[in-house]
Amino acid sequence: MRNFAINTRTFVLALVLAIAVWISAVTAADPDEVRAPMTVPVEIIGQDTSLVRTNEVPKVIEVTLRTPQSVWELLTAQENSVRAYLDLSGLSAGKHVVEIKVQVAVRPMQIVLANPTNVTVILEPFATKTFPLNLSLSGQPATGYRAGDAITDPTEVVISGPQSLIDNASRARVLVNLSGIRESVDQAILIEVLDEQNASLDGITITPQTAHVSIPISQQGGFRDVAVKVVVEGQQAPGYRLENISVFPPVVTVFASDPQLIKNISGVVETQPLNIQDARNDISTRLGLSLPDNITIVGAQTVQVEVGISPIQTSLTLLDQQISIIGLPEGMIAQISPQTVDVILSGPLPVLEILTPQDITITVDVTGLDIGVHQLTPKVQRLVDNVLVESMLPGTIEVVLSLPVTPPSTPKP
Repeated sequence: MRNFAINTRTFVLALVLAIAVWISAVTAADPDEVRAPMTVPVEIIGQDTSLVRTNEVPKVIEVTLRTPQSVWELLTAQENSVRAYLDLSGLSAGKHVVEIKVQVAVRPMQIVLANPTNVTVILEPFATKTFPLNLSLSGQPATGYRAGDAITDPTEVVISGPQSLIDNASRARVLVNLSGIRESVDQAILIEVLDEQNASLDGITITPQTAHVSIPISQQGGFRDVAVKVVVEGQQAPGYRLENISVFPPVVTVFASDPQLIKNISGVVETQPLNIQDARNDISTRLGLSLPDNITIVGAQTVQVEVGISPIQTSLTLLDQQISIIGLPEGMIAQISPQTVDVILSGPLPVLEILTPQDITITVDVTGLDIGVHQLTPKVQRLVDNVLVESMLPGTIEVVLSLPVTPPSTPKP
């Protein structure tokens, strides 16, 4: 019996040692690794449909795992192998601290870190309420216009969301700004829900989200909108061009106590003449309007006129421009080929018309260069403004630097 006990202990010890050796061998062949945290989306399950969350919860958490290399390969190859979720089953209205649970589909593994591990969840009863839809108008149509009866569709809305927000709701409205309009309103406008302090409520659902609003806008008798035409006299200076003429406002409202006079005028009213003779710069001025008798303009009696005038842009080619050498060391000579270049310039026509070859200097800088053959790019210096060098032909010249040749001395007889 004693021998049996000794043998049993020996057998158990041998089994333990064998298992330890096996685990050590497996671990050495497939060692554990802890890698960078994984970003896992957080699912929410089990929430009572009669409740609504009123605070934000994390959309993702970071999970750090320790697992053998072979398991890491399975985790990365398998989609949704790591899952994080918030289980709200059985939770009632109120404030709760809920654990974020993590599930890993592949074993063996160890969760080293999960961040965050718990979150606060606030649940409120889900509520709905119906409000009549009010139409709020602000501003007035343009002078001489009036607004008719408005039509709003629908006439009531349903709001839904957390009970606390629904209880704060006071009214629903659509807001239409009529300031300065001349045309009828026919559009879909977003619906707002306001509290007692007329502040807009967020975080609720409005059904429908928009309302269709129709408001007829008509012009009153004796008023009429007419376009403004600028009358121009003279011509801008030679070499300049007229870029644009703008007028503000482009349309004015005129009035006559006799509506028939308004009907008889054309749809255009002219300004007083604007003289641009020999103009070289932009013009900004106010001009009066030429109106028939017994017809007046509503509002400001003048209009703002802006005229853009700019030089005509053109190009000019200067042929056979001499090249000067700068930076030539003392005691050294230079030969250039070719000795002249053609320069193509662009700029305002009035400037190019009076430009002379003396207004352009072309140089080649040989400062610091050694004896030999060099390919250099000439530089153009302009003595006038607003002139650009478009190109130079040729763009590169050859410069040969050398020492002067001393003639042989002639012996005296």
